[in-house]
Amino acid sequence: MASGNRVGNGTPPSVRLGLKENLGQFALLVLVNAFVGGMVGLERTVVPLIGPEEFGLVLRTAIFSFIVTFGLVKALSNLFAGGLADRFGRKRVLVAGWLLGVPVPFMIMYAPSWAWIVAANVLLGVNQGLAWSATVIMKIDLVGPRGRGFAVGLNEFAGYLAVGLTALATGYLASAYGLRPEPFYLGVGYALLGLMASAFLVRDTREHVRLELREHPPESASLSFREVFARTTYGDRNLFACSQAGLVNNLNDGMSWGVFPLFFASFGLGVGKIGVLKALYPAVWGTLQVFTGPLSDRWGRKGLIVAGMWVQAVGIFVTVATRSFGWWLLGSLLLGLGTAMVYPSLIAAVSDNSHPSWRARSLSVYRFWRDLGYTAGALSAGIIADTLGISWAMGSVGALTFLSGAVTAAVLEEKRG
Repeated sequence: MASGNRVGNGTPPSVRLGLKENLGQFALLVLVNAFVGGMVGLERTVVPLIGPEEFGLVLRTAIFSFIVTFGLVKALSNLFAGGLADRFGRKRVLVAGWLLGVPVPFMIMYAPSWAWIVAANVLLGVNQGLAWSATVIMKIDLVGPRGRGFAVGLNEFAGYLAVGLTALATGYLASAYGLRPEPFYLGVGYALLGLMASAFLVRDTREHVRLELREHPPESASLSFREVFARTTYGDRNLFACSQAGLVNNLNDGMSWGVFPLFFASFGLGVGKIGVLKALYPAVWGTLQVFTGPLSDRWGRKGLIVAGMWVQAVGIFVTVATRSFGWWLLGSLLLGLGTAMVYPSLIAAVSDNSHPSWRARSLSVYRFWRDLGYTAGALSAGIIADTLGISWAMGSVGALTFLSGAVTAAVLEEKRG
């Protein structure tokens, strides 16, 4: 390509940073991430009920094995997604994630054994790790240093609103037609639409990173992956604070994913109403991120993260301590509100404290620890529920969530500008 078509360090002159300047691609990535979120929303209401009702599973640790597998595989996929995106391009990572996601709804619909459900969650974990990571990274690339909270808020809004709406839709379809296969027809549509949009419409954003690097100080630009992993995990106090809070946030989400449907069902609640409760939490979480993301740009990240963890803890305590649908609605609302405060603020805080040259890898490490929380939450909740009971599992996770907020309050330093 002729050098006259490029500027400075080789960036095309048409490449600009900012939401307005990249609105078309940004909006497309919002839509794509809605499809990504819809894929995991397929499982929120129905799959925890398939284990005991169709395959006769009794132990909670066995029922929650699909969440343990999903969380572990997604965490590992997140860990490598940033490096893969830097090496091969964001778009290729996004398309690869969708190619691995296409078989998932078919495997769940026609699974002859629980092992097939677990295997489907291996593919779903890779799909979520690669595709969701790619959409987050690409949006941050597009908007540049200003407005990261808003960009992340919109991304997570689309994904988790789709989780909630799909959980509601699958609960309705399951109550009308049965647990399988009808609720999972939605997943076939999500996978095919997501793959086609990613392959034919999305454009890569590595040129936007090059443009941002031109105006960014070059120090720490040559960090190895091992150094980025160490810095994000424990070497930098702000990145450590974000990583531990992210892990505990998804630990309580993993617990609620597996435990809440069984908890509600144990009091005679039907699958339709369980679907409403399971939909409210991610729907509130997703919708409010449109507001909490920009608020973190204006007010700072720390206050929203700390308060959000504590609101989550209150939501869990309200749920476990009550025995009526109305109170459970309140608990789900609080859990969604708290998560909406935390989620975009954490990703934006990691971006604030990462150099553009290794930001994608730092985000991947953060997302590794965050999504390892799914595995930790489902596994610990299953063990505690099998030994002490479901209420103990929920209460212990609520206490840990409150403690994580206190750690964040003590460790995280607000970074301005």
